[in-house]
Amino acid sequence: MKAAHKLLFVLCPMLVLGFIYYSSGKLHLYVWGQKPHKDVEPTVKVSKVTSVSVKSTVTKEPVVEGPVSVGRIVGSVFDMQGFLLNLDTKLPPELVYKYGNLSEGACKPGYAAAKMSAIYPKFTKPASMFLDRNFKRLSKVTNYLPPFGFKTQERIIDVILTATKNYGLGPDLDSLSCKRCIIVGNGGILSNKSLGSCIDEYDVVIRLNEAPVSGYTRDVGTKTTLRITYPEGSIQKPERYEKDSLFVFSAFKPLDFKWLRQMVFKEKLQGTEGFWKSVAYSVPRQPSEIRILNPYFIQEAAFQFIGLPQNNGLMGKGTQEIGLEKVDKCH
Repeated sequence: MKAAHKLLFVLCPMLVLGFIYYSSGKLHLYVWGQKPHKDVEPTVKVSKVTSVSVKSTVTKEPVVEGPVSVGRIVGSVFDMQGFLLNLDTKLPPELVYKYGNLSEGACKPGYAAAKMSAIYPKFTKPASMFLDRNFKRLSKVTNYLPPFGFKTQERIIDVILTATKNYGLGPDLDSLSCKRCIIVGNGGILSNKSLGSCIDEYDVVIRLNEAPVSGYTRDVGTKTTLRITYPEGSIQKPERYEKDSLFVFSAFKPLDFKWLRQMVFKEKLQGTEGFWKSVAYSVPRQPSEIRILNPYFIQEAAFQFIGLPQNNGLMGKGTQEIGLEKVDKCH
């Protein structure tokens, strides 16, 4: 497997998730180990990103009461990815006006997206989290091959979406004006932390690839709302799938969509020579429990956040060398 591909497999999923949360406008993140009390309103401060991991710390935003000093840019401008190099801790004027008079613990729809825009002015929210039947209208990803778009895959995606028929988180979660969400990573940092019950308190619990749950519930919880993965990263043993979780598919190459079609329609798996490791032969989920992650988020994470060279939308020569240099400069 090419080093450039490995880099994307490691970095993109975590950056994509963070970008999805900011863009959702209604999803809220809380401090590790802290139960999501109603009187706590979180914000996210993103720390330095290295070439092998993505670290973030979460802190509580002071409640705004009375006169507030508006936010201001301190020092100079932006880094190579377009983030403000320095931003003081005060809320920007538009956030003060929109959210400053809300009572403590009140739901703040759009707050995360607005705060992200203050930190990263190039931030936009032009697309939904999952592809729906209107996916062909998404001009920004139409002309890119996977993983940055769906060029050449429109027909098979249309067939898949005709079968899945559902494009949200589900009626119960979609009806919530604010959602408490948490990402459970695949590393060993949770070992012996006994945070399982706290994790299960959240409305949306997201896990990646084959991250295990059974046997580790005391530390990682029992609940899985979404499991985001690709063919080589998907769980291969049907008994390891959690009950009622959504299977969220993220494509890294055109062949991946062929695999997904076979999973959706319960067909016999064929044509596995294009995968870099073994893949699941079946996914124990009904079509209505399967979603396709919008490739827009992979594109933004790779080109804007990480700063990888675009190479006309293809992963290829130059990605590793230039990409690693830029990743080390992210803030």
